[in-house]
Amino acid sequence: MVDVAGNLRLVLGEIEKRAREPVTLVAVTKNHGVEAMRLAIDGGVKNIGENRIQEAAEKFAGLNREVTRHLIGHLQTNKAKQAVRLFDLIHSVDSEHVAAAIDKAAESVGKVQDVLIQVNLAKEDSKSGVYEENLQGIIEKIDALQNLRLCGLMLIAPNFPDVENCRPLFRRMNQIFRAIQSQRENFDFLSMGMTHDYKIAVEEGANVVRVGTAIFGERIY
Repeated sequence: MVDVAGNLRLVLGEIEKRAREPVTLVAVTKNHGVEAMRLAIDGGVKNIGENRIQEAAEKFAGLNREVTRHLIGHLQTNKAKQAVRLFDLIHSVDSEHVAAAIDKAAESVGKVQDVLIQVNLAKEDSKSGVYEENLQGIIEKIDALQNLRLCGLMLIAPNFPDVENCRPLFRRMNQIFRAIQSQRENFDFLSMGMTHDYKIAVEEGANVVRVGTAIFGERIY
């Protein structure tokens, strides 16, 4: 049986050793059951991350715990209304089209939805996200929407065999984030780093990390 509480302590300890400022740990429960969620929350986790709308809806319905809910996976526009009902922060705004769909959905339920822009800094074909050169344009589009509140940026780094190769990307992402943050209010979150690379991400300025396997063990598919 996986020692969720023990793993959680180890991850938090690694973050504390490396962090220069407070870091929010989002415990990613994709493909793990509601009981794993409860164990994490009872162990002190205040933020839960899910990738899929339907899976999240089913688990949240039976959770019986208070927790901040993060959508970290790609959002299909036809799931936008469900997403704004379920999640406090959506990390994965990767196009103007998605932003507009979330805005419309949020308006329909009387909510201002907190969002992050997903940046594809490495320009990987296999990943969604906005290229660096297009970032200012989508920021301006989001600013024009009445029911979105832009709170920061999110990055998924390539899964390099040598994790140290992530470091320049994390460092550049932090530079971009800080430059934008200096010109805006309430631009607070730099979400980058997962189980294989969160230690480097924290060292390079991440203040939100999304960790699943290191806490819950390998996913069951």
